[in-house]
Amino acid sequence: MKKIKKIVQIVYLILIILGITNTLNAQVSADKIIDKAIEKAGGALFDKATIQFTFRGNQYQSWRNLGAYRLERTVIKPEGLLQDIVSNNGLERYLDHCPQLVTDSLLTRISDGVNSVHYFASLPFGLNAPAVNKKLIGEGTIKYQPYYKVEVTFIQEGGGTDFEDVFLYWIHKENFTIDYLAYQYAVNGGGIRFREAFNPRVIKGIRFVDYKNYKTDDLSISLHQLDKLYEAGKLKLLSEINTENIRVFFEQDCC
Repeated sequence: MKKIKKIVQIVYLILIILGITNTLNAQVSADKIIDKAIEKAGGALFDKATIQFTFRGNQYQSWRNLGAYRLERTVIKPEGLLQDIVSNNGLERYLDHCPQLVTDSLLTRISDGVNSVHYFASLPFGLNAPAVNKKLIGEGTIKYQPYYKVEVTFIQEGGGTDFEDVFLYWIHKENFTIDYLAYQYAVNGGGIRFREAFNPRVIKGIRFVDYKNYKTDDLSISLHQLDKLYEAGKLKLLSEINTENIRVFFEQDCC
């Protein structure tokens, strides 16, 4: 009896070790896939570039340098030129270049609005941030093309106010491009979105895309099921996410 019990304990231990090994292997694979996707999209160039673009009539500009960053949004208002700047120092707001006091109730909303546009415009850059957790959850095909499915979640510390959001990226197994993505968010009652990338172009070594933005009203659906619903035509097209008038500058361009 003792011998059987010991054998059971050994088998149980082996299963635990195998489970841990598989988890670690999946994590390494997810990291490697994201690394290749970032490299494919421009890699280190993101962290040296000033990027300007127009989104829904407003002007955006980002500047990054080895962890330091400055993300800007400029809006023409009846009262003047409104500029919001999110950086390592927090949020600053200017009206016609004059500093404005921002109430605590608006700080998060304004910062999230600026961050969100820059986040999607610069994907996959940012997916190696310290607050990001990556997990390879499987593989699949969309329109006969092979994809890795990489899930991204965020830790609370450093993950922003939307740290509970869950993202899923379909990364092409050969090209390492993010051709589709989905996310589930909790704010304003929650929702699910699925995006199809289109209009890819490379500007000074950095790859940019636009998106077709889809939704489903069934919040019980898992993100990894959305590719099948998309192919079956069961997702509703909401809008297009177009990044226009893109300009990329490097420090040497100014000399």
